[in-house]
Amino acid sequence: MDDVRDDSVRDDLESERDRLRKQVEELAADSDEGLSFDGGHADSGQVAAERGEFTSLANSLREQLDDVEAALTALDEGRYGLCEVCGQAIAEARLEAMPATRRCIDHA
Repeated sequence: MDDVRDDSVRDDLESERDRLRKQVEELAADSDEGLSFDGGHADSGQVAAERGEFTSLANSLREQLDDVEAALTALDEGRYGLCEVCGQAIAEARLEAMPATRRCIDHA
C-alpha cells in the first residue's frame, strides 16, 4: 500500500478504535452505576434475556475492538491486507467494506 492510503486507513482504524473504546467504557460504566437486573421490575425470564443481551453486546464490542487493534498492529508490521490464514492479499473491495478484517473471503 502507498503511504497516503496507509495514513487514510490508519486514521479510519484509529477513529473506529476510539469509538469502540468509548462504547465499551460507557457500557462498563452503565453496568457499574446502576444497570441492575433485580427481579423487582420484571419476571426472571425478562431479567435473564436482558442480561444475555447486555453480555452479548459487550462481547461483540470487545471483539470488534480486538479486530481493529489487530489491524493497526498489522499495519505497523507491514502485514495489513494479508489473510491471517493463507497469507494472500485480501481483496481491495473487502478491505474497503471491512477495514479491520483479518481474513480473505475464502477463509472468512
